[in-house]
Amino acid sequence: MSAIHSCSDCEGQNSPVNRRQFIRVLSLAGAAAATGVGSGLIGEGQARALAQEVPATNSENLVKKLYASLNPMQREEVCFDWDYQDDRGLLRTHVSNNWNITDASKLNVGGDFFTADQREMIREIFLGLYHPDWHPRILKQLQDDAGGYGKSQTIALFGKPDSGKFEFVMTGRHLTIRCDGDSTEHMAFGGPIFYGHAASGFNEQVGHPGNVFWYQAQKANALFQMLDGKQREKSLVELTPHESAVAFRGKAEIPGLPLVDLSADQKEHARQVLGALLEPYREVDQKEARRLLEAQGGLEGCRLSFYRKASDGSSLDLGDDGEWDCWRLEGPSFVWHYRGTPHVHVWVNVADDSTVKLNAKG
Repeated sequence: MSAIHSCSDCEGQNSPVNRRQFIRVLSLAGAAAATGVGSGLIGEGQARALAQEVPATNSENLVKKLYASLNPMQREEVCFDWDYQDDRGLLRTHVSNNWNITDASKLNVGGDFFTADQREMIREIFLGLYHPDWHPRILKQLQDDAGGYGKSQTIALFGKPDSGKFEFVMTGRHLTIRCDGDSTEHMAFGGPIFYGHAASGFNEQVGHPGNVFWYQAQKANALFQMLDGKQREKSLVELTPHESAVAFRGKAEIPGLPLVDLSADQKEHARQVLGALLEPYREVDQKEARRLLEAQGGLEGCRLSFYRKASDGSSLDLGDDGEWDCWRLEGPSFVWHYRGTPHVHVWVNVADDSTVKLNAKG
C-alpha cells in the first residue's frame, strides 16, 4: 500500500523511521508504557520495535492528535459541535450510499487542505477501523469505486476529541465509517454505517466477480441451502423494503425466518454468517456489535429474509440462478441490509436500544 504523500527523505527504504511508522508510534503512546518504553523521547530503535510489536494503530488516539494539529482555518471547515444539524438533519449520524460530509472539491483527504502528516494520520485512522487482513480489500474497493483512497473522501470531527466525547466520520462513494471511542451511547460503530462495491461496473455480472463483499452473500445463501422447504418459504419475502429503510422495528413483527427455529447445525452456520458480516472491522468494533446484539436477544432474536422482487416488480435474483442477491438479517435493534443488485450496497444499523433514531438517506 502506497502512501498518499511520498518523500524520499522520510519514506525511503534507508530511513530509520518513516512517516507512517512515526505516526503509528505517536498513536501508541499508551502502548509504549505497556511495552516497557519509558517516558521522554523514544529512540529510533525503540520506535521501530514498537511499530512492529503493535501491528494496528489506535484510531482514537490518532483522532485526538489530528484534532490538536488542526489550525483555526481547518477547524472552521471540518470541526462541528456534537449535535450540529443542517438540512441533512443531525450530521453526525447521517448515512447515505454516496455522499460527502464536507466539501469534496476542496477538503478531500488526499488534497492540500491537510498537511502531509495530517493526511497520513487520517489514512491511519481510517485503516485502523478495519481488521488488518482487510486493508488490501478495502483499498481495492476504493480504487474500483472512487479512483483510490484520497481521491474524493472527506472527513468531519464532532465534539471535543481533546477533552470529551467525540466522533470522526469519513464519507465518500460507498463509504460511511465512524470512530467515536464509545462516545455514542448504545450504538455499534458510532452510528449507522454503509459499505458497497461495484467491482465489475454499475451493473455487476452474475456471481459478482471481484466484489470484495460478495462472499458475505454467499455465506448467507449457503444457509438458505441448508433450510428445509417450510423454512425456505418463511425466509423468502416477496418485496424488498427500500435499501435505506433500516430504522429499528423493536418488538414489531419482522418478516422472514426466525433464527430461533433453526436446528443446531443451522444456528452454527448463522453464527458464521454474522462472523462474515463483522469480519472486515477491527476487533473492538466486532466485540461491541456482538455485545449489543446479545443485549437485544442475540441471533435467536433475529430473522433472516431473502427478497424475490424490487418494489417495481423486477426480479432481485441476478441471473435467475437461485442465489439470492438481496437479503437482510434483522432483530429488534439490529439491521444488516444487503442489496446485491445492480451492485452491492450494504446498510448497517446496530444498537442495544430500539428507540435509537436513524438518519439515513438513499
